[in-house]
Amino acid sequence: MRAPQWSEIGIELTADDAVDDPYAVAVEVDFRHDDGTRIVRPAFWDGGTTWRVRFASTAGSGAWRWSARADRALDGVDGATGSVDAAAATGAPALLRMAPGGRVVERHDGTPWLMVADTPWALPWRATRDECRAYAAIRQRQGFNAALLMSFQPDLIRPRARRRGEDDCWDEAFDDLGGRRLFQLRPEYFRELDALADILHAHGIVPVWQPAFHGYGFRGGPVAGREVPAEDYARYCRYLVARYGARPAIWLVGADGTGRDATVAAGGAMVEACDAYRQPTGIHYAPHASDHEHHDAPWLDFHWCQTGHNGEHHPERVAAMWLDRPVRAIANGEPTYENIGCPGRAAGWWQGHEAWSSLFAGGTMGVVYGAGSLWQWRPTRGEAQAGWAGADGCDWRDALDFPGAAHVGRIGRILDGLSLAGAAPDHRATYGRSGLIDPGRLFLCYLEAGGTVDIIDERAPRPWRAIDLGTGDEIARGTRAAAHGRIALPDGRPTLVICAR
Repeated sequence: MRAPQWSEIGIELTADDAVDDPYAVAVEVDFRHDDGTRIVRPAFWDGGTTWRVRFASTAGSGAWRWSARADRALDGVDGATGSVDAAAATGAPALLRMAPGGRVVERHDGTPWLMVADTPWALPWRATRDECRAYAAIRQRQGFNAALLMSFQPDLIRPRARRRGEDDCWDEAFDDLGGRRLFQLRPEYFRELDALADILHAHGIVPVWQPAFHGYGFRGGPVAGREVPAEDYARYCRYLVARYGARPAIWLVGADGTGRDATVAAGGAMVEACDAYRQPTGIHYAPHASDHEHHDAPWLDFHWCQTGHNGEHHPERVAAMWLDRPVRAIANGEPTYENIGCPGRAAGWWQGHEAWSSLFAGGTMGVVYGAGSLWQWRPTRGEAQAGWAGADGCDWRDALDFPGAAHVGRIGRILDGLSLAGAAPDHRATYGRSGLIDPGRLFLCYLEAGGTVDIIDERAPRPWRAIDLGTGDEIARGTRAAAHGRIALPDGRPTLVICAR
């Protein structure tokens, strides 16, 4: 078997006999490369007597020899061995990791990667494959490269039917969720989720996997992230890493809560223990929560605040997070959803200004967008929703056309190829304008309404160009004759000035 560098390959392991509670059996596969590199990947149960391991080679040549071991008697799996031949990369994107300095994400090959994320939280358990294709194609065109996903429906309630694309229906991942357990796993659910994840990856969209939500879920009732035993949550985190961790991924072990639930620490520790690729792991907080739980934990790479759903700009929350030490990456993980609760709320350029403001306040890991009626994947305009939670009269398809998404999605294209790894918020390079500076290499200045800007700092590179943020078009460029220089730009339109060598 060939293993092209960074491409996921699957190896099937078959037990001689069925065993009791197969989901609870821990199987791991030890891969050792000719050069001494070792990668240990957890395997996962996929129904009947089948276990699978998914692996991505970090090498472009040589051979990997593997051996499997189980934590209990499992003939046919425990002790199985084999080998795969590493090969040159064939175009699959490298996995993600934290860049040096810990404030931003990059590919394992060193390529910069600025997260531009959407929040179709309910896609995994409500979307059909055709719907997912339509969604992914539109978001890819708009510039999004990540999607925040509730990996299963988190409220402790049952659907009208296990069907997708219909009102009050969704697919289910566990048969015992209503009993506040995550133990009776349904492999068929995850096979369908595999297909949806394939579609997202094919469109360049990285899943941000949230195991079990901690805050306001689908219907607003008690949610699994707060209610299930910590050991169930940790086991499930291991399962997600096994099933989806050989492709680019972000692990969001806490979402919309305080970060203090026992499940969060248990999940973070489990991801740290079993993700040999060390893809980014962190917490996203509720609007009323602190933003720095488990800050010193070895498994935590990032914090995401949530600035609320009332159409108010709060970049100061991001700015306050920037001051935490040791360094952790930060972002505004959930600004106000466009049109949520009432038409026009947080609509259009509001979303663009929110994203750029959060970025310049220090949220250099990336930006996040949300649309009412999309986050809960509302199948039709007639499905009943809490009045404040959706966009009035809109289903998920309508929400894809909200204008704010284009402004947020454009950010990745505008900053493509620019690493923010060394950039920090700085208001000293101008007379109080919002700036990000990596001394001698890069200076970005956000002009909310365009106009004249005086650059008064020799640390800012002299070549510059200006981008109209409403269109993404370059509108001017030049080189300052001196370290201190004035750039005069049109008034009345949001503009980004990029000073770079």
